[in-house]
Amino acid sequence: MHQAVADPQMDVQLVPVVILWGRSPDKQDSVLKALFSETWRPPGAWRQLAAILLHGRSVLVRYNPPLSLRHLLLGGLDEEQALRKLARILRVHFRRQRQMAIGPDLSHRNTQVNAVVAGERVRAAIAQEAVTHGIPVAEARVRAGRFALEIASDYSYGVVRALELFLSWLWTRLYDGIELHHFDAVTRIAAGQEIVYVPCHRSHIDYLLLSYVILRQGLTPPHIAAGANLDLPLVGGLLRRGGAFFLRRSFKGEPLYAAVFHEYLHLMLARGFPIEYFIEGGRSRSGRMLTPKAGILGMTVQSFIREHARPLLFVPVYIGYEKIIEGGTYLGELAGKPKQRESLLGLLRSVRAIRRVFGKVHVNFGRPLALAGFLDEHQADWRDTDGSSEPLWWRSVTRRAAAELAKRINEAAVLNPVNLMALALLATPKHTADEHALRRMIEHYQALAGEIPYAPSSIACALEAAAIIAYNERLAVVERFADPLGDLIRVRDRQAPLLAYFRNNVLHLFALPAVIACLLSLNRKLDRARVAQAVSGICELMRAELFLRWSSDELAPATEAAIRVLVARRLLLCSAGEPEIAAPDAISEEFAELYLLGETIRPLLERHFLTLALLQRHGSGQMTRRQLEDNCHLLAQRLSLLYEFNTSELPEKATFSAFIGNLIEAEYLREEEDERLCFDERLMTPLAHSELVLSLEARQAIRRIAGAGAPRQ
Repeated sequence: MHQAVADPQMDVQLVPVVILWGRSPDKQDSVLKALFSETWRPPGAWRQLAAILLHGRSVLVRYNPPLSLRHLLLGGLDEEQALRKLARILRVHFRRQRQMAIGPDLSHRNTQVNAVVAGERVRAAIAQEAVTHGIPVAEARVRAGRFALEIASDYSYGVVRALELFLSWLWTRLYDGIELHHFDAVTRIAAGQEIVYVPCHRSHIDYLLLSYVILRQGLTPPHIAAGANLDLPLVGGLLRRGGAFFLRRSFKGEPLYAAVFHEYLHLMLARGFPIEYFIEGGRSRSGRMLTPKAGILGMTVQSFIREHARPLLFVPVYIGYEKIIEGGTYLGELAGKPKQRESLLGLLRSVRAIRRVFGKVHVNFGRPLALAGFLDEHQADWRDTDGSSEPLWWRSVTRRAAAELAKRINEAAVLNPVNLMALALLATPKHTADEHALRRMIEHYQALAGEIPYAPSSIACALEAAAIIAYNERLAVVERFADPLGDLIRVRDRQAPLLAYFRNNVLHLFALPAVIACLLSLNRKLDRARVAQAVSGICELMRAELFLRWSSDELAPATEAAIRVLVARRLLLCSAGEPEIAAPDAISEEFAELYLLGETIRPLLERHFLTLALLQRHGSGQMTRRQLEDNCHLLAQRLSLLYEFNTSELPEKATFSAFIGNLIEAEYLREEEDERLCFDERLMTPLAHSELVLSLEARQAIRRIAGAGAPRQ
């Protein structure tokens, strides 16, 4: 360069040469080669040596048209200016060539961290941190950088491709297949949209499974919000390179951490990266959809209000298993064992599950929710907010969005053979049924799911009843017991609590016909108006717990549709034009089937009645919410020990908490400033409805337990 500047006649032709060790990861068929293929990460000496050894015969060398050094010096540039210009041109050129080969750069973690720390909100939080803790601003800035590194993903195409190859191998050994439903709708809407995938959370497998199917369908896999408990040695780094970013369970007492996480999430959303997170917060141990947490969802809403140039779509996803790897762990936790902390050793132990078969997995993509349209509906002036602070309406709108997404996840439920077996067999007193009777019950559930689908996005099981029984036998869920009067099918040892998990996955699909069955099997004959009134009152109590999709206006026609199917199946009797609906004869096969249909929902109704009876017993303003939850939990445990209730999940504390929250939301209860729960005579209405669906013996047992009381603490 020095000579070229000094001699105007001198010219040098510079030939840019691009050398890529290993082609784009999608050309690889080996996990090891994919890991060491070309990426945006600057290679260390050992990594470069490994790349040479592995890809010595698969090197892409690209010679580009020469650049004239004399042409670069036009304009009278001095030596320093010419060097800067040449470096800039070559840097841009090499970057474009690499991008053509391996795709855009998503892995510059340090660049992301610097952008987060430079954000206006984070700078303000850094200044406040320095004042609060009496430290220099530079030290607070370093702390913010550490938080950002703790959070940020470290995306690598090579690792993503390697994980895809590994997971393809793993799924074929764990599962009989992965069934994908309604993904074509996602493909149609993905272009130009910011996509946030919102799946239910049943298993740690969810993280891997959803990204895998999205990648296999040709879309960019999402960056996944994962709990900090998964940032394990070795595993955490691998997950980061696969697109995971980590967050703590609580931001309490760490305003700087909260600001950094907010800014990181906003950066990802603003740049258009697809995101995935679980609004339930943790894995469901009961199989039901958990009450959504507003945390990261609220941050997403705030980010969109702050910058909404790109439309944002939430895509609810239902993931349905026929067996879960964590089944044994969940049973222990439901039995009272403390929750086990994730560890590398625990992860290695789960590898033993590869030798077992877990049936099929269903991944169903539900009805998307456009955030802008949702905000327009619930807060029309949201665009007037600059997003610099939390508006007064933000929390209530976030709660509504969370509830709506939970409903849409449940709408996308897939009814599989294990779900059907759980519904039919767990309703029996000893979890045992005559094969013929079991087939008929399965057929009733299939008819309800097929003739009055819960939602357009829900999926019914198309197998015949006999094939469903055989399928469950193969999965070792049930066993056949030979009997001279006909074979009996019973739940295998220790499988009943796990079957309850799979029943709970789809309980909402049959909540309405089950409540109707409860009403008529107990009361024998009711007029339509009374049935409609009772169903409305009971579903009002169940709506938040099961995230039922019907509004008050939609419930009446849905009830009529369910009655029509039950009449057609001869489980109810009703003449055309007659106002009364009746149960079949008490000694008939149809009455027994109607009773079993009602049994699927009865444990939930027993919990409701226990809570209401306890409130009535102690009176208004006598207990706090926590005391009520604790007392319900203790009394339910005692009830299960003293009386024959057909479920082991009656004492679950989380279900009582959800129901009490529902009573507060529906304004049957109100929390005073001293945290005590108050109510008036309106609480007697749901109590009266509950009495219509529980037998006298069950009501008396619950009232005796509630009357005996429990320590109030």
